[in-house]
Amino acid sequence: MGLIFERIQTDGIAELSYLVGDDSEGVAAVFDPTPDVEKYLELARENNLSITHIFETHIHADLMSGARELCARVDSAKIFASHDGGARYGFETEAVRDGDTFTLGSTVITARHTPGHTPEHMSYELAEEDRKKKPWGVLTGDSLFVSSAGRPDLLGSGQAKKLAKQQFHTLRDYFLQLPDSVMIHPAHGAGSPCGADIGDRLQSTIGYERDSNPFLQFEDVKEFTDYALSTAPPVPTYYPRMKKINAKGPEIVGNLPRVPGLPPKAFKEAIAEKENVLIDTRTMLGFGGGHIPGALNIGGSPMLSIWAGWLLDPAKPILLVLEKDSGLESIVKYFIRTGYTNFAGYLVGGMKAWDNAGFAIERVPQMSVHDLKKAKSKMQIFDVRTPDEWKGGHIQGAHHLFLPELRKKAANFSKKKPTAVYCDSGYRASIGTSILKQEGFTDVRNVPGSWQAWKKAGFQVEGKIKK
Repeated sequence: MGLIFERIQTDGIAELSYLVGDDSEGVAAVFDPTPDVEKYLELARENNLSITHIFETHIHADLMSGARELCARVDSAKIFASHDGGARYGFETEAVRDGDTFTLGSTVITARHTPGHTPEHMSYELAEEDRKKKPWGVLTGDSLFVSSAGRPDLLGSGQAKKLAKQQFHTLRDYFLQLPDSVMIHPAHGAGSPCGADIGDRLQSTIGYERDSNPFLQFEDVKEFTDYALSTAPPVPTYYPRMKKINAKGPEIVGNLPRVPGLPPKAFKEAIAEKENVLIDTRTMLGFGGGHIPGALNIGGSPMLSIWAGWLLDPAKPILLVLEKDSGLESIVKYFIRTGYTNFAGYLVGGMKAWDNAGFAIERVPQMSVHDLKKAKSKMQIFDVRTPDEWKGGHIQGAHHLFLPELRKKAANFSKKKPTAVYCDSGYRASIGTSILKQEGFTDVRNVPGSWQAWKKAGFQVEGKIKK
């Protein structure tokens, strides 16, 4: 058969990794793996492939790299990473330089130094062996996205302008010199903070991006720099930590981290120790109906990875409340993607067991957008969405308190006044209500449906509405 090309999408962190192989020779390479590496091993087994190469396009900031974990599971594999731009690693890697080539059966992989998002960033051209100089695709990493490009500011303001200049030349002098037919396969899709307004499509072509990508329309480096820096979304607080971990080399776990099951009494005692952080991963409605006092609600969807990264101290062991005990493995995978591997335990039997044990619970009332409209003049309303979402339109009279800043900024508001919290759908709002309860707010309500429901109900809004 020959070429095997598989894209592996990791929701929540909006990461795209790739397996490229040749089943006639039984070899494969994996690009930018996440730490839950079993999915790559299963994919290789399904296609009768042996993973021999593991490539990193750059030192990641948005997730914990799975390169070392995958390498430890595959004896024949080596990790290949760029050493350009002063990149240094605390683990064994094979240095990749611009122009280096690797052959996997009938596919030739050529490394191209594409600095800008990071100094060491490397993209990888894919070509047929008898057409080495005419690639059919490029794995662009975090350099070029669909409708966007990698942000140049993650190493701090001191290097942002220098990296923006490098990004400008990477886009113009490399990517725009490729034929229109070349397909681009980026390392992130829509929703990743690694770029501004990344498009919904998971792949594109150079020709399409040439015509439509706003980052490819600049001919002046200063104008490009101003645009790139002004459009970048807020930098997640965990990004610098991930950079350090991935450069040093993440710990090899060998499997998913161990999470002991604790019956209600033992779980209550663990909470009382005050050394752990209590996370309730149930849905907003389940959490609102009854939860353990002091719990932080981060719902068990793929978005958990990002919000754990934003909000949790990695030094504190995690206590988990689950929707179902059988969902433990999935929840742990969400946590490890942003570097959380230390678990104190989970509540065996969930909230039903806690209730049956006669222990205390608290509630968060759920408020429909219709009730919010009737009562909003008597309430303080917090919008916890991103700055761009707020600018795109918001509920009249609301206060903007971006979720990662909520704990600090809420100190300026009354803790006794009835308070409603909304986001886009209610997921982040429920995180927000649990934070406010921790901060002593006595009358907090969550708004299911939130901004989506408010707009669909046809209620009055402020600001520009994004269509």
